[in-house]
Amino acid sequence: MRFIGNKEKLLDDIYQAVSDKNISKGVFCDFFAGTSNVGRYFKQKGFRVISSDLLYFSYILQKAYIMNNGEPKFTKLIKEIGHSKKRFFSSSFDSIRDHLDDLNGVEGFIYKNYTEEGTRDNTHVRKYFTAENGKHIDAVRQKIEEWKNNKIITTKEYFVLLAALIESVPFYSNISGVYGAFLKQYDPRALKKLKIKPMQFYGGEKDHKVYNGDSMKLIGKERFDILYIDPPYNNRQYAPNYHILETIAKYDSPEIKGVSGMRNYENQKSDFCNKNNALLALEKIASTAKYKHLILSYNSEGIMAKDDILGVLKKFGEVELKNINYRRVKSNSNGKSKDKKLIQEQLYLLTSK
Repeated sequence: MRFIGNKEKLLDDIYQAVSDKNISKGVFCDFFAGTSNVGRYFKQKGFRVISSDLLYFSYILQKAYIMNNGEPKFTKLIKEIGHSKKRFFSSSFDSIRDHLDDLNGVEGFIYKNYTEEGTRDNTHVRKYFTAENGKHIDAVRQKIEEWKNNKIITTKEYFVLLAALIESVPFYSNISGVYGAFLKQYDPRALKKLKIKPMQFYGGEKDHKVYNGDSMKLIGKERFDILYIDPPYNNRQYAPNYHILETIAKYDSPEIKGVSGMRNYENQKSDFCNKNNALLALEKIASTAKYKHLILSYNSEGIMAKDDILGVLKKFGEVELKNINYRRVKSNSNGKSKDKKLIQEQLYLLTSK
């Protein structure tokens, strides 16, 4: 899934940093979970994971991948819809994917507000999805809610199906990377008929926890062996960049405005997107959270300077800095930095006093 700051390519480096501290088990906290990729990785490595994020669509991914252990059986739903005849052998989840793919489109909130056809008589004509895919998103989202309300699926199964939809939508969205704007012409991927993507399920027996809300409120509630912090590194808030995924996740028909059809995100702002507040927020975490090791993952071009970060963290223990080179994302290639092909992810490793 395309997501700003996605650490998928850096997971092995992060784990190596943890291994270098001779930590192989315990409680791992993913403080700003995003796509939940980091939490999933450490869950597979045997850690008990606690994760949190302001965005509800992130919470859905956490519920499906972190809190849920293994593939749900969907017993009641399969009795209702039957197994798919499209495959020689299909799991319950694959049968449900096929069923959702075959639904007739519905002219719901997404179609009416984020497709060219649905908004043609509006002040702002939006081209986030083709009409067919907009209707399909509405149909799938409404069907999942119907199954939940009729108690044909469990809460666990509900979040798994929502996660499958949320992760599928970006592959058919007419955007360059985020939902702050749509493309004037349709990207080839957006013209393909939307299908629900497969999911990887993560087993285990540990009791993981996930939260939806201000991660700063987790401070003092839990104890962590590793507290992993991956905050925003510039002044662009995450909520407006992913507002349509948030609306699909909540499906709450919000009041929207502007060319992009933005929902209100006043209560989903991060202090780390404000240069004046970022260091204060970091110090609050480092000074009051209960952890043995704190790992801050940060971009070398972030609004917090390296020396300032070190100055804060060194107050609370021994700090080690590791720099990881990686290729710049095209959408971040702006200004004087556009000629740089490589930038650095900085891993600050703090061992508490």
